Amino acid sequence: MAKVLMEKLNKYFGEVKAVKDFDLEIPDKEFMVLVGPSGCGKTTTLRMVAGLEDITAGNIYIDDKIVNHLPPKDRDIAMVFQNYALYPHMTVYQNMAFGLTLRKFPKEEINQRVKEAAEVLNIGELLARKPKALSGGQRQRVAVGRAIVRKPKVFLFDEPLSNLDAKLRVQMRVELKKLHERLQTTIIYVTHDQVEAMTMGDRIVVMKDGLKQQVGAPLELYFHPANKFVAGFIGSPAINFVEGDFLSEPGGLFFQTKGFKLKIREDKAAKLKSYPEKRVIFGIRPADLPEAPCSVPGETIDVVVEVMEPLRNEVFLNVQAGDQALIARADPNTKAKPHAQLCLEPNPENMHFFDIRDERALL
Repeated sequence: MAKVLMEKLNKYFGEVKAVKDFDLEIPDKEFMVLVGPSGCGKTTTLRMVAGLEDITAGNIYIDDKIVNHLPPKDRDIAMVFQNYALYPHMTVYQNMAFGLTLRKFPKEEINQRVKEAAEVLNIGELLARKPKALSGGQRQRVAVGRAIVRKPKVFLFDEPLSNLDAKLRVQMRVELKKLHERLQTTIIYVTHDQVEAMTMGDRIVVMKDGLKQQVGAPLELYFHPANKFVAGFIGSPAINFVEGDFLSEPGGLFFQTKGFKLKIREDKAAKLKSYPEKRVIFGIRPADLPEAPCSVPGETIDVVVEVMEPLRNEVFLNVQAGDQALIARADPNTKAKPHAQLCLEPNPENMHFFDIRDERALL
């Protein structure tokens, strides 16, 4: 297995800069996820690692060896594509064995590797079938099996679950995590789905407009986003953002907007007092806006419920606080009703504040 290192990686398509000064070190055996909206550069980055895109500038190292000018077949990587890329005229066995056959592996070793991979993926009974006779999930397993038999240093996955239905995606997420633990290999996984990223990655890279926004463990990104974009992209339902002002009073530092006024906890206030601007962006996640008794002003927000969305073991409330629309999470046994008034109590531990100009996190 291998470490992967990317140094000042750039990719231009004419005047368009798809990837800009991208630095990333992926240790051996790590499951690294690149996530971001369409067009952010994540797939282009993956294809440069694979050797399928030329590098405009920068370097890529696999196992401490520079691979910029090596063709894909010499990089000791295996890639699983979004569309599976199976040969329709070949059986499952032949599809999985094809790469090894091209490399002139002995038939006995090919047979052993294919059967071992089929056992790991529970597709042993499908080896004689052709792709048209398989379900989407089975085709995905075959595509993964074709990569496994290569025993590469690095596995690359490009949106491998996006063509599956919701239930099967959940199942395959679990299977791929189990596979990673069993193979103990380095994986770089690209997705636009932040739920996939949060549930699968040891670490996550969030990208936007070809730039790396933040790298960290899933919960680090959730609780300590580096900027407004990361805070808004990670988490479902999305975080609430409200523009307002800092207000310093004898009782402490407050955040004030037209709809409400909140006191900021002393340890956070001490760090925020040096912020030179009065105007700021406040962020609070729905999970950190529970119902509460209406109590001391500055600790709760008075709202009117507009829409209720029951979802399994929780209820999401679309509420209005003055002219501010917010989403809150409530207990399934909530007494809240549409058009009723209630109070929400923001968790002071998880209040976020962002610079109004460059949107960086202030805490």
